[in-house]
Amino acid sequence: MRYLKHTFYSVGLLFVIGFIALAFSSQPIPEDKFSSLENDYNVYALEIPQALDFSGENLPLHSPDIRERMDRELLVNTYWQSNGLLLIKRSHRYFPIIEPIMKSYGVPDDFKYLALIESGLQNVTSPAGAKGFWQLMEATAKEYGLEVNSNVDERYNLELSTHVACKYFLKAKEKFGNWTLAAAAYNAGIRGVSNQLEKQNVSGYYDLLLGEETGRYVFRAVALKEIFAHPKTYGFNYTVHDLYSQIPTSKIQVDTAVTDFVQFATKFDLNYKQLKLHNPWLREGFLNNKSRKLYTLEIPQKGYYEN
Repeated sequence: MRYLKHTFYSVGLLFVIGFIALAFSSQPIPEDKFSSLENDYNVYALEIPQALDFSGENLPLHSPDIRERMDRELLVNTYWQSNGLLLIKRSHRYFPIIEPIMKSYGVPDDFKYLALIESGLQNVTSPAGAKGFWQLMEATAKEYGLEVNSNVDERYNLELSTHVACKYFLKAKEKFGNWTLAAAAYNAGIRGVSNQLEKQNVSGYYDLLLGEETGRYVFRAVALKEIFAHPKTYGFNYTVHDLYSQIPTSKIQVDTAVTDFVQFATKFDLNYKQLKLHNPWLREGFLNNKSRKLYTLEIPQKGYYEN
């Protein structure tokens, strides 16, 4: 009975609260309230630039299909604001490493945006097993001379993996004769793109009917290039102090085994985490190095991290 009494009391209280809420909800909302909401946040259609290019190769924006696909990527990357701002912040740290390597190979600067698409400039692993900023598969990495095993995985070395990516871009460019198809081949493979060109009897990326990921690939790169070039136009506001800066490092070389990286790090006034942050290609807490290979480690500037 006591429980029943409390139940009736609760039901009655809820009825009164509901009646009061209904009464208030029936009152008209002042017009200035709507005006305030409109000023707080708006979503606008975007004006597609008159001309866009990837590595100097113009997009055929006169085609309605191409315009819609470009519009999609500009909208998605503009209004996914948190991701866009993170990409801008990270690029300030990592593009200065990627850009000079690309330049040394004669690869157009636009290809750096593929690293943004592939990984968001993070050492991630795909469901298929691709790893690192450039999302290299194990077979491809080994084909181009990287070491990949449980102890050392150089796909996580940004400098070394960027060299591999550049070599692949050049190989694809030699095969297809243009940079746009070379970029698409980085996603779908040289053989994959070749097969589709032959099957569909066309010669260019923009004439191909491709799967979702490869079909969006170049458009995503162009959208990011456009947004990065004109961030305020697309609603991204920041100062240089908001961006992630490069951490100054020096290089040391190791040609022996290292039994314990925890102890090794202390020699440089670092802890294990700090050492691994700068050398993510070291996959375990030790280095086997039976072959006495010469490895180059990045060591943060002394005193940069506060212990």
